[in-house]
Amino acid sequence: MPADTVSVTGWGRTAPTTARLVRPRTYEEAAAAVRECGARGGIPRGLGRAYGDAAQNAGGSVLDMTGLDRVHTIDADGGFVLCDAGVSLHRLMEVLLPLGWFVPVTPGTRYVTVGGAIGADIHGKNHHVSGSFSRHVLSLELLTADGEIRTVGRDTPLFDATAGGMGLTGVILTATIRLQPVETALMSVDTERARDLDDLMARLTATDHRYRYSVAWIDLLARGAAMGRAVLTRGDHAPLDALPEGTRARRDPLAFRTSRFPAAPASLPEGLLSRTTVGLFNELWYRKAPRARTGELQKLSTFFHPLDGVPHWNRIYGRGGFVQYQFVVGHGQEEAVRGIVRRISRRRCPSFLAVLKRFGDADPGWLSFPMPGWTLALDIPANLPGLGAFLDELDEEVATAGGRVYLAKDSRLRPDLLAAMYPRLDDFRALRAESDPRGVFVSDLARRLNL
Repeated sequence: MPADTVSVTGWGRTAPTTARLVRPRTYEEAAAAVRECGARGGIPRGLGRAYGDAAQNAGGSVLDMTGLDRVHTIDADGGFVLCDAGVSLHRLMEVLLPLGWFVPVTPGTRYVTVGGAIGADIHGKNHHVSGSFSRHVLSLELLTADGEIRTVGRDTPLFDATAGGMGLTGVILTATIRLQPVETALMSVDTERARDLDDLMARLTATDHRYRYSVAWIDLLARGAAMGRAVLTRGDHAPLDALPEGTRARRDPLAFRTSRFPAAPASLPEGLLSRTTVGLFNELWYRKAPRARTGELQKLSTFFHPLDGVPHWNRIYGRGGFVQYQFVVGHGQEEAVRGIVRRISRRRCPSFLAVLKRFGDADPGWLSFPMPGWTLALDIPANLPGLGAFLDELDEEVATAGGRVYLAKDSRLRPDLLAAMYPRLDDFRALRAESDPRGVFVSDLARRLNL
């Protein structure tokens, strides 16, 4: 198999390491790649959208699984698909939408693979209704450290360790996924402004149950009476009768249409996203949003994946890259959310990609991130002075409140806080030690956190 020694980094571009990149094209080649990982082991990788170091392996092997990208079977009556783990959610949308089906869960980008979606147990705007991605996975095929391919069903320890296990239990080869039926490729969207954080949280608590999808963009630079002001966007898949007669959308209601803009330049000046520029952006974004608008028809890509229209948008943070920080705390910990938002606002962190939403019931993955409660995600330029120490303090607040940070976005969590955040950590470690005693599957994340 072709292999190159390359620099590998996460989407945040903060901690590049060098690894041997292998690109298997068949299951047999994937098995051979696992056998030949060497002393530093290997880790599967999809489209590289993990923000931190979860799909990196300094001095070892990284298995690029995007060459295994076949859609094997679609049950258009029952709503199931069997596909390779290297298939992207973008490709599934292209194939499934004309048949009246949509992926059950999508994060803020459709350029993630099915294997990555399971390994990170991704969540979307519908978690309060539909849970995380693994809830909709009926079974998967897993290439384990002994070279065997195992069919792994739900409600088994190996499934629960793999869902959210960041690729450390083996290489996912295929998955069977339950789908979401839709009548159109459009969304019916309600938008409203919230004047501050308390107003936002009250609106979400009172009315989230009416919507399948819900998320709020939050202005983390706003202070005083406006602290936490937000634009709340919620909706559901538009029914066919909501599309106006005689329009292009009505004539072809299941067409998957996307938007594409020029790619971000390869090199941008440091400090482009300063407190001043982000403050201006946030002011404009908040002011241009309607006070209240209902039933607006939007393309799927506009509602779910607006940043996908700008290739390489992560370059806008400059060579220093950025940290995406996401935490969750339980219901009843609203004061912890207020305290963290207040600290971020006072610290003047220049974040223009900040979202707050509510999670529903957790799924059984031992290292799965979502739990019932409130989750906040924000992007911060990595070169912000004192950022590391500041985020360490936030980690401690989150852990004290019984919450956790998202490993798929992490690149700097202290290992001593991990057990407090993930109570099934010892179970995960024990299963890894039993199923992979030689440490075949390993990553920079795993070494840093002693997973």
